[in-house]
Amino acid sequence: MMSKILYITKGAAGMSLEEKRAWIRMLAGVAAYIAYVVVVLTRADGRPLTGVPYEAPLLWSIVAAIVASIVIEIVVNTVRRGSLVTDERDRAIGRLGDQVGYAFVVIGAVAAMLMAMADWHRFWIANVIYLCFALSMLLGSIAKIAAYRGSLPQW
Repeated sequence: MMSKILYITKGAAGMSLEEKRAWIRMLAGVAAYIAYVVVVLTRADGRPLTGVPYEAPLLWSIVAAIVASIVIEIVVNTVRRGSLVTDERDRAIGRLGDQVGYAFVVIGAVAAMLMAMADWHRFWIANVIYLCFALSMLLGSIAKIAAYRGSLPQW
């Protein structure tokens, strides 16, 4: 009951600082990944994807997602002036989201290892790693948001 009261009283519109962060990171990460895919596909222009210069757009999209998340968090927290307090529920939800996300990091690492062992082109290896990082962030954020909107699973 106490965690429900804390949840309702925290942050702007009942949203805790950590829930805002999950939304911001999810939206910035998805936007950056989509932009990366669009740039690579546009640059392909009929040639094989393995011939597309993907390295700079990949790095720039990661940097852009990180910078955008930081800037948006600063702006939102400055404008909304919500509570900066986190409680045990926030930490439990953070752990849950991280555990969901870590699964996709492991999947990406195993997939990249198998692809390297099979001597796949580095384009595919880099892109499967980036895809799994993006899925990790997306699904981890979705798990956090779902836990904030519903209730934490009890183990």
